[in-house]
Amino acid sequence: MRAVTISRQAGCGAFLVAGRLAEILQARDARAAAPWTVFDRNLIEQVLKDHNLPVRFAKFLPEDRVSEIQDAMDELFGLHPSTWTVVEQTAETILRLMQLGNVILIGRGAHLITARLPGAFHVRLVAPLAERIEHAHRFYNMTPTEARDFVDREDKGRRRYLKKYFAADGEDPLHYHLVINTGLVSYEAAAALIAEAALTPPKTGSA
Repeated sequence: MRAVTISRQAGCGAFLVAGRLAEILQARDARAAAPWTVFDRNLIEQVLKDHNLPVRFAKFLPEDRVSEIQDAMDELFGLHPSTWTVVEQTAETILRLMQLGNVILIGRGAHLITARLPGAFHVRLVAPLAERIEHAHRFYNMTPTEARDFVDREDKGRRRYLKKYFAADGEDPLHYHLVINTGLVSYEAAAALIAEAALTPPKTGSA
C-alpha cells in the first residue's frame, strides 16, 4: 500500500481520523523509508511548490471556491491560470506524492485520480448533518449558524468540484473500499478500521 485517500462530508472529522491513521500506519511500519504524512490544506502548498506558482494563487486551489464567471474573467486578464489547469496540476502533484508513497490524501478527487493505480486504498467518511454541524462548531470555533453555513457550503462545493472536473458523484459508495459513519464510529475506531482494512491483502478472483 502506497496511499490512502479520504473523501468526506464536511464536519466528519477527516483531519483527525487521518492524523490518527498516520500514527497507526507509522507504528506498523516504523522502518519505512518515509514517514506517513497527511496532505489536506498543505496539499495546496505542495502544488504551488511543484509548479512554481505564486503564493497568491493559493486562493484558487481549494475545492470549488471560485465561480466560473470570475474564473473566466481573471483568466482573460491573465490574473491566474484556468481552474482546469489548476486541477491538472493538483492531479500531477497527487500522483507524484503517491509514487513517493506513505501518504494520506484528503479530498480534491484524490480517490478518482488514483482509482486505477495499485497500492491506493479509498475511504469515504459520512455522518449525520447535526453531528457534522456540532463538530464544525467545536473544532473550528464557529457559532452554530456559522457551522451550519460552513457545512452546507463545503458539501455543495465539493459536489460541484467532482461533478465538474471528474464527472463523478462523491456519494457513490462504489468509488471506495470502505465507507464509515463517524456519527456511529469514533475517530479513533475509524482510523483503526481503515488501517486494518488497508493493510489486508486485496480481494482476488470472484466470489
